[in-house]
Amino acid sequence: MPAHVTNVTDPLDRERAHLASSRAALRAMRADAESLDIKDVTANWVNAVILQRQIEERITALADLAHTPLFFGRLDYLHAPGAEQAEGAEGEQFYIGRRHVHDAVGDPMVIDWRAPVSQPFYRASKKEPMDVRLRRRFGYTGGELTAYEDEDLTDAAGDDRASRLLQSEIERPRVGPMRDIVATIQPEQDEIVRAGIGGTVCVQGAPGTGKTAVGLHRVAYLLYAHRERLARTGTLVIGPNRSFLHYIEQVLPALGELNVAQATVDDLVAHVEVRGTDSAAAARIKGDARMAEVLRRAVRAGVTMPAEPVIVVRGSRRWRVPAYEIEEMVRELLARDIRYGAAREALPQRIAHAVLVRMEEAGEAPDDRVQDAVARNAAVKAAVKAIWPAVDPAKLVLRLLSDAEFLAEHAGGLLEEDEQREILWACPARGVKSAPWSAADAVLVDEAMDLVVRTPSLGHVVLDEAQDLSPMQYRAVGRRCTTGSATILGDLAQGTTPWATASWEQALAHLGKPEAAVEELTQGFRVPREVIAYASRLLPAIAPGLAEATSVREAAGDFAVREVAPGELDGAVVAACREALGREGSIGLIAADDRIEVLGGLLVAAGLPYLAPGEETSAEARLTLVPASLAKGLEYDYVVLDEPAAVVAGEPDERTGLRRLYVALTRAVSGLTVLHAEPLPERLAA
Repeated sequence: MPAHVTNVTDPLDRERAHLASSRAALRAMRADAESLDIKDVTANWVNAVILQRQIEERITALADLAHTPLFFGRLDYLHAPGAEQAEGAEGEQFYIGRRHVHDAVGDPMVIDWRAPVSQPFYRASKKEPMDVRLRRRFGYTGGELTAYEDEDLTDAAGDDRASRLLQSEIERPRVGPMRDIVATIQPEQDEIVRAGIGGTVCVQGAPGTGKTAVGLHRVAYLLYAHRERLARTGTLVIGPNRSFLHYIEQVLPALGELNVAQATVDDLVAHVEVRGTDSAAAARIKGDARMAEVLRRAVRAGVTMPAEPVIVVRGSRRWRVPAYEIEEMVRELLARDIRYGAAREALPQRIAHAVLVRMEEAGEAPDDRVQDAVARNAAVKAAVKAIWPAVDPAKLVLRLLSDAEFLAEHAGGLLEEDEQREILWACPARGVKSAPWSAADAVLVDEAMDLVVRTPSLGHVVLDEAQDLSPMQYRAVGRRCTTGSATILGDLAQGTTPWATASWEQALAHLGKPEAAVEELTQGFRVPREVIAYASRLLPAIAPGLAEATSVREAAGDFAVREVAPGELDGAVVAACREALGREGSIGLIAADDRIEVLGGLLVAAGLPYLAPGEETSAEARLTLVPASLAKGLEYDYVVLDEPAAVVAGEPDERTGLRRLYVALTRAVSGLTVLHAEPLPERLAA
């Protein structure tokens, strides 16, 4: 039989009763956690503090969010699940929700969406029912269960019509931060979410395909499937800016995951205070992968071969290690290409070992303590300081950017002379604290630090809006997951930096994950059909190799392009915002960066208060004024786009400008109004 919405009173009452019982069970689980007494179960105060923190996190994770459905689906199996999913008997029903809930005797009332037994909720179909007889979806208004919809998967001849509740949930107006999509994950998304932790996955996703949500849900899944491993090694979500991170920050806590760090690339490399800016040309050169070799040469530049032997005096004996033997040690360490700092620590031990060999040949019996003492001998320390001097990464980069001769010495054959001139500071800095560091300089310092001391690796890293990173930024992220895996999310068509990546193969090579699988999401769930079709007119100019996204939305969405007379644009924008506020949901007014101040004044004068990107929308404050440069990754029910030509003109070149416009056009969930006084870009006008 086809999927249908049912409002039969008795079955709905039974489902509401199960919801009430499940909420009561969740409250009992939280009460049990709150009542735990650990005074007599910990060996020391350190264990007590750690255990208490874990209990507090457990209590927080068990919070019952009143307006968040505790379960959103039900599976009725034909047979008992496999042994590895051993939960319940033949024909048992499983309620699928955001977290596991059990009753007083431990029987499950709600199954975590990440559990193996829940997987068919996302992947089962009439062609492959996965032993499921019936899939039920629930509809909620606020926190109240108001409807359900059944799909009989045993009826192979039945209609495969799209779920109305699913469509309703996707299209539901929203305010506040980004919410999870756990109730609406599609099969192709679920495959990425549940991919194993052993490999890196790169997701090329058109606007509205849910790539950000997929990445966050993948983190939640991996924490469920590999909790102990990731608890030791850590997880990190990297976003393009603070506004974006604030927008997504509630998704993982809503899924019960509280210990995932979030940062921007700038946060990762914040070893120096950024107070300067680069020209687009300088930033592109500093972000080029060639700079890694320039830095490697510069770091090793201070290593010199010994001219004198090392003589160690112990008691009445003098032990001599000739210069040629020490030179062999130095060359061997250089050939191994290990971290500069590790090699510097190894050299005194190598020299000490040579001394111990001589002691043993003389009939002595030295042990490890003697070797350590020799390694700390003043003569050995002085020799190491002269041969393999310590390197301060920030001072090294400062010298490269201030000293033309030093830069030329190490960039020869890598950077052209005009490129070297481009990245040199106009006025050499006196010191690290006063230097005019740029964001690209900070990445160079991070690279130099890793050449000296290895950067700690995390278990899993999610990198969103990855298409905008430079090769050197990719290297900085890759250093954080050398022994772990990563989920890379982005859209080549939305690359809006001068150094935006040309292909995922190049990006993954710089990241150090060339073997990663590249998955493409082209089915849009967020952007209405007419809107994505209009924005896709730009694809041949901005990303000719990408497939055009399609929308699964049944509703075409409100879409209008309005030309206004010169001088009337400001009034038309204010009127469009007022009109949009008459609807339900969030509103985004997106404009070129240099128009923001003017538009802000107009909104205030019109009595329309507005928020800045990253500030949380609410029922009382639904309008956000968004500079085009910060629109990426954000979404609004209705978008008013001010003057597309100004958005394009605000970028250093036309392709980047058209990509910025593509981003702005695809932020709408339900409706888009484009207002312009200047001619539209050629491809849109067509």
